[in-house]
Amino acid sequence: METDTCLQKAAELLAPWAQETIEPEPGRVDVAVAPGDLGAAARALMDARWGYLTAITGLDPGEEDGRLEALYHFACGAAIVTLRVRVPRTRPVVPSLIDVIPSVSFYERELMEMFGIVVEGTPNTDRLFLPEDWPDGIYPLRKDFRMEQLGG
Repeated sequence: METDTCLQKAAELLAPWAQETIEPEPGRVDVAVAPGDLGAAARALMDARWGYLTAITGLDPGEEDGRLEALYHFACGAAIVTLRVRVPRTRPVVPSLIDVIPSVSFYERELMEMFGIVVEGTPNTDRLFLPEDWPDGIYPLRKDFRMEQLGG
């Protein structure tokens, strides 16, 4: 399917949950969805067989913004759709997509470990990259992270 056709189809599928839709560059669409709508939006893409999940990444715009973002990247050929879920920095919680995309656990664990965004309902919360003695509440990919927080 042609890139523009893929993106148009994705926009149609996601319209019921879209809070905002932007095209940051050719071949890519970012769709902001509420945390409570994430599962339904992802299910709409998967049920329509619109591509596949390529990654989940986090974004920390900085403390002054008061939010963190979880970004769910889907690909259909060269077309990329990103579901942007904004959560408050003080209680960053998103629902798990494990019931929609069974292979999502790895990405969800990384999001929790590196950004401190809690993924409710994910079955495995074991660490992936950080040592077991890493201090709770310190997330290395947040902008406010400092090595001094680790002590010693």
